[in-house]
Amino acid sequence: MSVVASTHLPVPAIHGGPKAVEAAPGDLFTWPIVMKEDEEAVLEVLRRGAMSGLDVTRQFEKEFAEYHDVPYALAHPNGTAAILAGLWALGVRQGDEIIAPTVTYWASALPALGLGATVNFADIDPKTICIAPKDIESRIGPRTKVIVVVHYCAHPCDMDPIMEIARKHKLKVLEDVSHAHGGRYKGRMLGTIGDVACFSLMSGKSLAAGEGGMLVTKDREVYERAVAWGHYERTGSYSKWATCDSPLTDPELRKFAGLPLGGCKNRLNQLASAFGRVQLKHYPKRIEVIQRAMNRFWDLLEGTPGVRAHRVDPKSGSTMAGWYSAIGLYEASELGGVPIERFCDAVRAEGVECRPAGNQCLHVHPLFHEADIYGTGRPSTLVDKRRDVRQGPGTLPNAEAFSARCFSVPWFKHDRVDEIERYALAYKKASASLRGGN
Repeated sequence: MSVVASTHLPVPAIHGGPKAVEAAPGDLFTWPIVMKEDEEAVLEVLRRGAMSGLDVTRQFEKEFAEYHDVPYALAHPNGTAAILAGLWALGVRQGDEIIAPTVTYWASALPALGLGATVNFADIDPKTICIAPKDIESRIGPRTKVIVVVHYCAHPCDMDPIMEIARKHKLKVLEDVSHAHGGRYKGRMLGTIGDVACFSLMSGKSLAAGEGGMLVTKDREVYERAVAWGHYERTGSYSKWATCDSPLTDPELRKFAGLPLGGCKNRLNQLASAFGRVQLKHYPKRIEVIQRAMNRFWDLLEGTPGVRAHRVDPKSGSTMAGWYSAIGLYEASELGGVPIERFCDAVRAEGVECRPAGNQCLHVHPLFHEADIYGTGRPSTLVDKRRDVRQGPGTLPNAEAFSARCFSVPWFKHDRVDEIERYALAYKKASASLRGGN
């Protein structure tokens, strides 16, 4: 029996025992995995001076769309640009509202302010850390246009009730899949369930292109609007107004060919496109390894007091894909109410980096309460004096308790049994060291 599976654990390091993890991790956590194939693809673009071209990017878009089994994919310089284009393509305009989870990276919601819209933040589900479907419907108002869902830390949102709410109220759904490339919800690929999906491809993501973003949709109209927003070079030339190979079929959009309606230049550098193509090619097999490794880690920790896995039930048909920004859930009540910081201290004593994890709540940030971004004399989030959607502390309880419940865990890139057992042992020993509030 391995040490981690034994009921007789070594003395915790925080109490003077040996560390669970002594050896350097090597490439256990190295990401992205860069091979000669990646280097040659990037160098080919560099050598022919094609960085600002479109040929490699179009191929990347085609392959990305095929991977998701959708007809349209459109590359962007980053995920934030993709979300801004996606919101506009879904009809968000001045004075409108979107609904978004308060626990997320700012780019999931803040682009709405650039469109003259505002954000009504929703609470999260304490188990999934994703937007709580039950908190969405009460936030819908006469100017609500889009529900933004974020598959947070790779955990799929509960999409069935969300889509039911959206269809009932004739709202659009934007999936932010920046944490969950290749993940599935009840067998369906994330990013293919809502009306449009946006992905960050920055170097830290589970599918990395160095820096970049992607928008995917099944809707031709949404795709054309996203092209018209920031891909002027694809709509036609300024002098000719339109070209025969323009993707725009909407007469209203074709009328403005040659200039970006959003005043944005959203072309992706082809060095990133080349790198992204190679990464995408190997991604399905690599995430299979990551899923085996991460599920192994959590299986070893099953039943550990104070520790809960942030993962899906494999029998549900849902997956955590590349398991980006892996976290665990802390149950202080099982460890005598000891705060999460002390638990993390105990894990670090075992030789494993561990800290309270996740993004801070956006709904309490001063930007969403006070900032007059456009010099109008009132907060820019107050787009309608008759309906103030700003929320202060205490309004979203699950989200506000988030930082006391979530902690970082290793993000394994290789399924190495002995090493994973040592890391799991660190968390077991940390739990043991705090039982009874000691």
